[in-house]
Amino acid sequence: MSSSGVRVVAAGDHFVLPSLITAALAREADCAVRELTLGWPLEPFGPVAEVNEASDAEDELIAVLDDAEVLVTQMGPVTERVLAGCPRLRLVVVCRGGPVNVNLEAAARHGVRVCFAPGRNAAATAEFTVGLLLAALRRIPQAHDLLARQGSWAGASYYTYAHSGLELEDLPVGLVGYGAVGSRVARVLCAFGARVSVYDPYVRGEVHGLRVSALDELLRRSAVVTLHARLTAETRGLLGARELALLPPGAVVVNAARGPLLDEDALCDALAEGRLSAAALDTFGREPLPPDSRLCALSDRVVLTPHLGGASRAVAEKAARIAAAEVGRWVRGEPLAHCLT
Repeated sequence: MSSSGVRVVAAGDHFVLPSLITAALAREADCAVRELTLGWPLEPFGPVAEVNEASDAEDELIAVLDDAEVLVTQMGPVTERVLAGCPRLRLVVVCRGGPVNVNLEAAARHGVRVCFAPGRNAAATAEFTVGLLLAALRRIPQAHDLLARQGSWAGASYYTYAHSGLELEDLPVGLVGYGAVGSRVARVLCAFGARVSVYDPYVRGEVHGLRVSALDELLRRSAVVTLHARLTAETRGLLGARELALLPPGAVVVNAARGPLLDEDALCDALAEGRLSAAALDTFGREPLPPDSRLCALSDRVVLTPHLGGASRAVAEKAARIAAAEVGRWVRGEPLAHCLT
C-alpha cells in the first residue's frame, strides 16, 4: 500500500481481479490502494447483504478496511456488521449492475454513499444470448456430446428433415425487454435476417424490428422467444403455463436474463409434452441448479449453462473502469454518476 492519497480497499475476486481495480484507480485518482481477493463464489448472484450470521468474508473486509475511506468490490458482503465495524468508510462502489450485496438502509444510516457499474456486461450477455439461441436451434451441444463424449456418429440424424434444426433467416423471434441487452440482441438477429418483434411497455422510440403492444400477441407470433426483462414483482413468473401455451408448436425459449422470469416447471411440462422443441437457459430460479432438477433430465432438448452470460474478460475490465471513474469523481468532489445513497 502506497503512503499517499485516498485510502481505498480493492476487494476483488477471481473474476474482477484486485489488480484490475488498482490499475483502473491509478488512472483516475491519487489513491493508496490495499488489495484483497475474496473467495468465489461468496453467494452466487444473490443478495448477500441479507445474510444475518457472521461470515469469514465479513471478517476479512472489516480487518482490511481498517482506516479506509473507500471500498471497491465485486461480491463483498457489505452488511450492517461490516459498516458498523468500519466507521471511516464513506464510499462503496460495487462492480456489478446493481449493489445487491450492500445493505443500502444500513449504508444510509452510516453515511456511506453506494455506487454501482451499470452496463458493464450488456455486450457480453447479448452475445451469449445469441450463442445460446444458435446452440438450441441447431442442437450443437447434443451433437457434440454424441460425437466427442460418446464417439457416436448418431448426431448425423440431425441431417434429416424430421430432426434438423431451424435457421435464423426469416424466423420470427420475439424479444421480451429492450434494454441494453435486448436492443443489442435485436440488432444482431436483424443482421441474421430474423423477423424480430419486441415487447417492452417501458421503452419509447424506434426499435430494431416490429414493436408489439401486448405480450400475448408477441408469444403467438414467435417461433423463438428470448427474455431480457428486469426481475421485479411485476415480471416474476412472466412466462408461466398460460403464456407458454400461446407459443406456436415447436417453439424455443431462451433465458439469459433472470431465472425467476420463467416458470421452470411449466417449461419442463411443455418440453416433456413436445409442445416446445427446445430451451436454452443460463439463469435459473434456484442457483446453483439442483442436480435433481427436471431440466437435467431433458438434456436432449435443453442447453444449460451456469450463469455465464456476463463472464468475459472485457466485462471485468469495464467493471473496474466504471468503478474507478466513480471513485475519481468522489475524490474530485464531482457528482457521482451511478449512486443510490
